[in-house]
Amino acid sequence: MTSPHRLRAIPTEDRAWLTAALADALHGGAPVVPLAPGADADEVAVLQQQELPEGTAVVVRTSGSSGRPKAVALSADALRASAEATAERFGGHGQWLVALPTQLISGLQMLVRSELAGTQPVFFDGRFDAAAFLDRAEALDAERRFVSLVPVQFARLVDLAEQDRAAADALRRFDAVLVGGQTMSVSLRSRAHELGVALRRSYGMTETAGGCVYDGVEIGDTRVRIRGGEVQLAGASLALGYVGDPELTDRVFITEAGRDGVPVRWYRTGDSGELLGGMLTVTGRLDRVIVSGGVNVSLDEVERVVREQPGWSGAVALGAPHPEWGERVSLVVDLDRGAAGERLAFDRVREVLRASLGPAAAPEWVTEMDEVPRLAGGKPDHAAIEAWMGRLRSTFDEARRAGAAVTGDAGARREKDES
Repeated sequence: MTSPHRLRAIPTEDRAWLTAALADALHGGAPVVPLAPGADADEVAVLQQQELPEGTAVVVRTSGSSGRPKAVALSADALRASAEATAERFGGHGQWLVALPTQLISGLQMLVRSELAGTQPVFFDGRFDAAAFLDRAEALDAERRFVSLVPVQFARLVDLAEQDRAAADALRRFDAVLVGGQTMSVSLRSRAHELGVALRRSYGMTETAGGCVYDGVEIGDTRVRIRGGEVQLAGASLALGYVGDPELTDRVFITEAGRDGVPVRWYRTGDSGELLGGMLTVTGRLDRVIVSGGVNVSLDEVERVVREQPGWSGAVALGAPHPEWGERVSLVVDLDRGAAGERLAFDRVREVLRASLGPAAAPEWVTEMDEVPRLAGGKPDHAAIEAWMGRLRSTFDEARRAGAAVTGDAGARREKDES
């Protein structure tokens, strides 16, 4: 079945149009696809010609950290279910400060929540600066105030709040600070707790219309199970599927009979995790595992341990080819000259990883970048980092070959002279 309405492509810069079109879509109007600045017009035109699942209200384009493009179709019911579940968990609706891209579900969902709450969202624009962000928060005028952030943004706010009492007071003014998108270190959570910040950890994705597990516990009617080590989710907030990719839809959205015989639709997240005491702990991506010397090493687990070390909070772990081990862990970190004196020495980090996760997890190299590339939602762009590392390795290989050639020419000349 297809949607009776043509997909509206709305630039996120036109907030009045986007807000109005989203409200219309939530009430049965034409479906909407929010577009980031510079979106490829040809790709959008192709998307608009695709058949949409019946009931589609919003299409969210996402590439994920692997770089594979996807267009996720979400119904109005799923978006509402997610927003209402958040309000229920937070004790009511409120006003949102939007500091995340509205072409992504993390930012768009704040507009949905605002629509259902009848409140006007406040927007923070430009490169994220903690002091400017808290200044912008002064524009919020509702009694209940919320914000959704990614860990790198939240870490900068905590850094400032620890040094500035007024900043700490402003951060504490939020009734909930929702942080998701990737794993947050235990040390950052502890620091936020000491400041008295109302931190709420969110787990979810575009396919679940945003966060559906807060602080390890399901919200709304969300259900969680672990199958073969994979986190799987069910509930009213699940997406309809992927536009133009029925095979992927059938592979990751599966329907099984429940204990009562009633069919249940599950989303296979591709994340690894475990349920302990009814609380979900996500341990990483199932596809982020390398085999080093015959030992499976989770790159997400490596990052979790590394990011707890002083000065390594933004580190990214990758697999790199190795002539003896097959693959070895390598690290990439931002070149932060201001934190150079605070960063734990690489040799110490290797020792910590060896002690925590075993010898195979000890990284062989660390590489500094001016700035680690990130996706619009704040996650490290693994595809871009891998491409950059590939170019760097090629440069090193060329330099080694050139050096070997020079050494060989010099040796040949010596032999000729001696003869």
